[in-house]
Amino acid sequence: MFRRRQPATADAPAEDAAPAPDDDGAPVNRSATTAGKGRPTPKRSEAERRRRPVSAPGDRKEANRQYRERQRQDRARRQQGMQRGEQWALPARDRGPVKALVRDYVDSRRRLSEFYMYGLLVLVAVLIMLVEGIFIGRHARALAEKRFPGESTQGVRLYAAMRALQIRQLRMPKPRIKPGGSF
Repeated sequence: MFRRRQPATADAPAEDAAPAPDDDGAPVNRSATTAGKGRPTPKRSEAERRRRPVSAPGDRKEANRQYRERQRQDRARRQQGMQRGEQWALPARDRGPVKALVRDYVDSRRRLSEFYMYGLLVLVAVLIMLVEGIFIGRHARALAEKRFPGESTQGVRLYAAMRALQIRQLRMPKPRIKPGGSF
């Protein structure tokens, strides 16, 4: 009914296709058969022998466990494939010969931008120490002025900030008060 029609050759006219008129009114034969698959259709018994039996688990817990295990194995296989650079395992943004060329170009030399994240971590640590040092210095100076009104507080802020930067066990003189104790 809905078969593709192929033009008939002069030596093999179409069998069941009705001749259609050409532009000038002469009938033209068209074939209504398609090419076969090259092998006979298997018998039902042969097809059923090739099927694998389904071994469904008895309960939902076991089914979920098996599903999670298959997912874990698939993720591990994909991760290993990605590390090897296999195309089937790469995400869409990394696939193709152009992206492989660009990866090779970037990886061929050391660049300053590789060390950006390390520098950023150092910068963040320095900023944290600076801000904390400012707060500690202000609070220490105000406390010293309150408790010792006639004494000089010259350099107390920097002294407090530098002592706060030191590892507690390495401070000299040794700390007299434990963390959380009153002073």
